[in-house]
Amino acid sequence: MSLTTLIKAIQDIMRKDVGVDGDAQRISQMVWLMFLKIFDDKEQEWQLTVPGYKSPLPSRFRWSSWAKNPEGMTGEELIDFVNNDLFPALKKLATAAGVSPHGKVVGSVFEDAYNYMKSGTLLRQVINTIEEDVDFNKSGDRHLFNDIYEKILSDLQSAGNAGEYYTPRAVTRFMVDMLDPQLGQTILDPACGTGGFLTCAIEHLNHQVKTAADRTRLQECIFGVEKKPLPHMLAMTNMMLHGIDVPTNVRHDNTLSRPLKDYGPKDRVDLIITNPPFGGMEEDGIENNFPRKYQTRETADLFMALIMHLLKHDTGKAAVVLPDGFLFGEGTKTNLKRELLEEFNLHTIVRLPKGVFSPYTSIATNILFFEKGGPTREVWFFEHPYPEGYKSYSRSKPLTIAEFDLEKAWWGGAERRGRKTTEQAWKVSAKVLAERTYNLDCKNPHEVEVNHRDPEELMAEYQAIVHQLQAAQAALKAELMACLGGKA
Repeated sequence: MSLTTLIKAIQDIMRKDVGVDGDAQRISQMVWLMFLKIFDDKEQEWQLTVPGYKSPLPSRFRWSSWAKNPEGMTGEELIDFVNNDLFPALKKLATAAGVSPHGKVVGSVFEDAYNYMKSGTLLRQVINTIEEDVDFNKSGDRHLFNDIYEKILSDLQSAGNAGEYYTPRAVTRFMVDMLDPQLGQTILDPACGTGGFLTCAIEHLNHQVKTAADRTRLQECIFGVEKKPLPHMLAMTNMMLHGIDVPTNVRHDNTLSRPLKDYGPKDRVDLIITNPPFGGMEEDGIENNFPRKYQTRETADLFMALIMHLLKHDTGKAAVVLPDGFLFGEGTKTNLKRELLEEFNLHTIVRLPKGVFSPYTSIATNILFFEKGGPTREVWFFEHPYPEGYKSYSRSKPLTIAEFDLEKAWWGGAERRGRKTTEQAWKVSAKVLAERTYNLDCKNPHEVEVNHRDPEELMAEYQAIVHQLQAAQAALKAELMACLGGKA
């Protein structure tokens, strides 16, 4: 069965169920089922490869015991088992004492998961469709799982609320390529959504893995936090699909709910790469976790304060997506930008055109690249142009990674040497930015300004042209009448 057919078949079955309402619930239902299928297939692998591996799940809760047999439990019996036995047992793994790391992974996924389906007969049909068509332990099907995951993400975007935790793949890839993580460096996404930045970093690091010890180091250096249940569940599944078998470092939590002063040296990391939610407001009281100079309820500003605090002294580097509003905003934003220029080297701001995050938001966004151990001497700006013939991006015409070849050719390598001013690139000194009261919304000085002129002047010019046209028409009419002997 093809990928599209498989997903459609599952969704068509779910649409018949009165308990499942809308795309987001269908996706959530599909993801927890897929997760248990993947976990069961992985357990079969671990029993052969991990010495002394013992499943954290009692045998009757393993997928192979209750789901694998197509003639197994169905109807009321299946729904009763899932709601009253399976889910309570899996949820307990999140907090129970003595649970293995593998068990904690399952517990964190099911902590806020829910079975929406009411019909055990339809649920059995969904399970059989998944079981019949994919085997994670076959290399071809393992690749198919990645495709299924991408399709689920695509459907999630269509559900209308994915913009808050989805970043276009081209943007994540460019940011990771420019940070160029090295094996052994700790990497954090404090608002990791479905895990796009982390999986991109894993793919980048995979080329450096030569031994089993390297693989262990890679697993130990990837950290993420996501507060919403569905994207967290997707992130955990995504980690496992990318070879992080025990993603206990990807936590279901709100990074902002912990007082900033409680984050000590052991919490600091080498690299932070993220697209924090912007435009949102945190619940009352969250701002009290931050010093007065940072206190605001605006989510993106609080994340910036946290990111700056969590970078290792002298070695920490970050790449962060932020909206235009951060660049020109005042108040808390000014305090953050002053500190960014005085205590960090804010070396590059890539200005993305509108439509990159289409259709979720038309807000213009920027990628800020900075490193601990400032101060900033100058900030380079690079305005990313639309491809020829484009006026905007769309779902059918998205931003592509190849477009970032412009920035990569200009970048100047790891040391950023030899950067030149171009039609897209210019620099502004930190002194000038301070004089602008830390307004970083610097326009491209090479852009040809369109002079729209005064409306009254334009109207007078238009009326003069109309009079000239009328006079020409009258003269032409008179000439024609003369040629016709005066007959109209």
